[in-house]
Amino acid sequence: MTPTHRDAAEDWPSDWLRATLGLCTLRSLEAGPSYGYAIISSLKDSGLGTIKGGTLYPLLTRFEEAGLVSTEWRAGDGGPGRKFFALTTTGRAELNRLRTEWAAFTTISNSFLTADPIGEEVFS
Repeated sequence: MTPTHRDAAEDWPSDWLRATLGLCTLRSLEAGPSYGYAIISSLKDSGLGTIKGGTLYPLLTRFEEAGLVSTEWRAGDGGPGRKFFALTTTGRAELNRLRTEWAAFTTISNSFLTADPIGEEVFS
């Protein structure tokens, strides 16, 4: 197992997922339009674990209201239609902004977490 992938049965702390789900969802749409189940599968296949529709769809609705994604209904192949989500120009800009900020934040966090302790105080 590489450091970037985990067993699908393992769960990340929920607060970590809440903090990154928006960014990762935008990233999953970077290659082109997709629908909810495919986005969930993409996130799971990337090692983020299983995201429930009840978590993803409200997020996508907020993204649509904010102008980050557009939607389109497409007919299904012998089944019901699907709602596809696509990044807008604003959504791509937001993805790039968040990606840059996330990289800076994780660099600072990793530096702090791996640094030697500095003058630990002892409380009695």
